[in-house]
Amino acid sequence: MKILVVCGSGLGSSFMLELNVKKATKELGIDAEVTHTDLTTAKSEPADYYIGSGDIMDQLAGDSRKTISLKNMFSMDELKEALQANILDA
Repeated sequence: MKILVVCGSGLGSSFMLELNVKKATKELGIDAEVTHTDLTTAKSEPADYYIGSGDIMDQLAGDSRKTISLKNMFSMDELKEALQANILDA
């Protein structure tokens, strides 16, 4: 499974969130390749799930993309709950 972490410029916040997603998927037993990118690239890059802030995910929604929106991108609890609900319990 491929998870793509997305932010506006694909630099700082998406990289930090990528590290948290890798940690959370490991703790939850989810086997996933996790990378990060900017919004423009994400629109043409295939992935099983796209994760980011709500405003960024709104721009990716549709076209059968599975998006996971976070209110607080740095909350491990919110991230784990979102992964659980969207991947493990789906």
